[in-house]
Amino acid sequence: MSEQELLRLEGITKSFGNVEVLRGLDLFIGRGEFITLLGPSGCGKTTILRIIAGLETADSGRVFMDGIDINTLGPDKRGINMVFQNYALFPHMNVEQNIGYSLRINGTAKPEIKRAVNETLALVRLEGYEKRKPHELSGGQRQRVAVARAIINKPKVLLLDEPLGALDLQLRRQLQIELKRIQKQLGISFVYITHDQEEALAISDRVAVIRNGLIEQVGSTVDVYKNPHTAFVAQFVGNANLIPCNDTECLAVREENITISATGEERGNPGETGMAAVVTEKKFAGGLLRITAVLQCAGPAHGTEVRSGILDIESPFEPGDQVMVSWLPSNAVSVVRE
Repeated sequence: MSEQELLRLEGITKSFGNVEVLRGLDLFIGRGEFITLLGPSGCGKTTILRIIAGLETADSGRVFMDGIDINTLGPDKRGINMVFQNYALFPHMNVEQNIGYSLRINGTAKPEIKRAVNETLALVRLEGYEKRKPHELSGGQRQRVAVARAIINKPKVLLLDEPLGALDLQLRRQLQIELKRIQKQLGISFVYITHDQEEALAISDRVAVIRNGLIEQVGSTVDVYKNPHTAFVAQFVGNANLIPCNDTECLAVREENITISATGEERGNPGETGMAAVVTEKKFAGGLLRITAVLQCAGPAHGTEVRSGILDIESPFEPGDQVMVSWLPSNAVSVVRE
């Protein structure tokens, strides 16, 4: 075990009835890192968190904390807390009582509870909300209370199961920044679940892309985005264009790296790879003008749909136009076809 390793999962399997959810999954989590488990619904993300927390028992495999096997320890003995999407606050308790609950049941003295609650309220920026009940708070404020309750006893690891999923986009982005700030300030490890790749890239130190109960790729956000290993990772993280090369490989090219030009027009960079195509769609979405074209070349790439995203909302191209689709070879990554 390296000095930077805090938590390790080895060979974790889990089935529910005849459904195999985790299939020999391995993962390590570093001290003080923010790691996100990213994948589609049903890939096993929540089951991983519940096994780490001790809320589920793996069929096989082991979970280590600081090099010690914690499989037989109960949830309250692991130094791990969890934050859920639905907040799970006690409706009859005010903010102060909710946050201090774990300290109170552990017999902590009242002055110490008061001090810790005030510190934690300041950390999540909810000073002055101590006497409010959950129903008097906004969704974002309730989620901050849930985070505060989970971190007040300073766990080694905080598990967050899609905690921002119920919030609107603007508030979600605001709280992403807040969660990252809290994590860095506390210096504890966060293990975060989401199916939103934009969210994962915005807040994580590392991302583990999960598919069908196994980790498809794990690495820094930059590495996973720029150097996907498989077609699934390339499309799930960033929606890359996949251009078939042969039966086993394709090129992954991000839409921001695709250039569309008129047929016969000199390309902006003589080193670009170009293919003939026909425009099929043009629309403005997500702050970009997106142009879709279908390749008209010979070989396995014929008929492949390619998207280009540009900031300029003006474009002379319309559906039916003959164009050239091009990209720099340095912006294309070879990945394994599915």
